[in-house]
Amino acid sequence: MHPHRVWYVLLLLASFVGSASADTYNLTVNTSSIAGTAGSLDFNFNPGPLVSQAASLQILSFSSDGTLSGSPSLIGDVSGALPGTVTFDNGTGFNDYFQGFTYGSTLSFEVSLFGPALSSPDGVSTSGSTFAFSMFSDPAGTIPTLTTNTTNGFAVTVDVNLDGTTTLTNYTGAGPSVVPEPGSWMLLGTGLGLLLLHLRRYARV
Repeated sequence: MHPHRVWYVLLLLASFVGSASADTYNLTVNTSSIAGTAGSLDFNFNPGPLVSQAASLQILSFSSDGTLSGSPSLIGDVSGALPGTVTFDNGTGFNDYFQGFTYGSTLSFEVSLFGPALSSPDGVSTSGSTFAFSMFSDPAGTIPTLTTNTTNGFAVTVDVNLDGTTTLTNYTGAGPSVVPEPGSWMLLGTGLGLLLLHLRRYARV
């Protein structure tokens, strides 16, 4: 194979590997059954009880025909405000974003997880990290709604596993609809597939 073609293929693979550092989920929740309710929303991203590798998370593209109310309460490594980008790090034990919300018929947002725990697991950490989203039917955040999780009141959780993968758990029964974006392993597999395709093609040249 011509040297320039070798570099082209390697750069192509590197571009896929480089983009394989985030897992993204698009969540849409049908809230029509509680439309008009003055409640609240809660988002948190916390490390496990032992040693967790650094990881970050962003809430993006928040959209709803409901209404955000008041100023959000931020605890720990959290910055930003809805409907803009909200960023979490897992550097402290409790990282939480809480805000009053009057429900409409639907709400949606994107969850993007990234950082060393996903892109390069260290193999020595003993705990992952967990994102949790909860909805409440009261402004104080004491009455969970649209969830089967009676213990914690979570609607959706996403765990960052020790091997860099993520696992979503849905506690809302019929919803929300969750559409996972291509994760790190899928992107890496696609990159390797393209590499093999190019190697096969140029081997005949």
